[in-house]
Amino acid sequence: MTPCGSTAVTGLEPMTALHPPTRAGEPDGGGRRHSEHKPGSLGTSRPGWADPTFPPDSVGAPVYIRHMTEPSYLAAVRESYDTVATAYVERVKDPAELDPLSRGMLAAFAELVRTARRGPVADLGCGPGKVTAHLAGLGVSAFGIDVSPRMVELARKAYPDLRFAVGSMTALDLGNDELGGILAFYSTHHTPPELLPVVYAEFHRALAPGGHLLLVGYVGDDELLRPTRAYGGHPVSYASHLLPPDRLAELLERAGLAVTARLVQAPDGNVKRTVASFVARKPE
Repeated sequence: MTPCGSTAVTGLEPMTALHPPTRAGEPDGGGRRHSEHKPGSLGTSRPGWADPTFPPDSVGAPVYIRHMTEPSYLAAVRESYDTVATAYVERVKDPAELDPLSRGMLAAFAELVRTARRGPVADLGCGPGKVTAHLAGLGVSAFGIDVSPRMVELARKAYPDLRFAVGSMTALDLGNDELGGILAFYSTHHTPPELLPVVYAEFHRALAPGGHLLLVGYVGDDELLRPTRAYGGHPVSYASHLLPPDRLAELLERAGLAVTARLVQAPDGNVKRTVASFVARKPE
């Protein structure tokens, strides 16, 4: 999601989600199975979501436990962005219109995943597909996922040559080690802090060794924002959680992702709130 152009009460952008259409492929030379993405399909819903647990005093890959219920906050996010989707497209800037640092982070991420050649990139929380298309224009094999069916519908109409699907990043319908990159661009701040380890653990699971994550979003001092209207006065019911950058970096590291770069942008004429960008890598 792009960070500017909103008239929301908070000035914040939507949550993303992942649930791409996949099926198991034949094993590769190393015996791994990869998922085959089928354009135009929404795939089959997974029944639960991954809840990572960590051994005491340890850092590294989590243990995954399956649960049978969807996190309750997703319903509010889904309904809200279905409601504002059309206005969102009109009000949010194209990536080419973003500030130089934001464009630079996207370009650097694209170069990292192109060079690493570990697999496709999932734009989690793609919204109407603008950033997904921007990545494709930078030479990246990218597909988009969003929790809002209406957002996905608009993305497919705007960019028919790209793949978009509906789903939740708390339960990725992807095989282990399948992605060369994950972009979470202003897409995780609706996630309650206690569930961020769930999301980051799914990022770790889906990324191939040597794959990269670019996480970008608003940060703050444990701020909780509850707007009631956004994007031209449309009703919304989601909450936004703004956490300190150091805590986000710590959670990424605990999920087994090595943070290799961090950028914090103070508010100015182009950025309404403090923004943090993290580049992280799944160790090989």
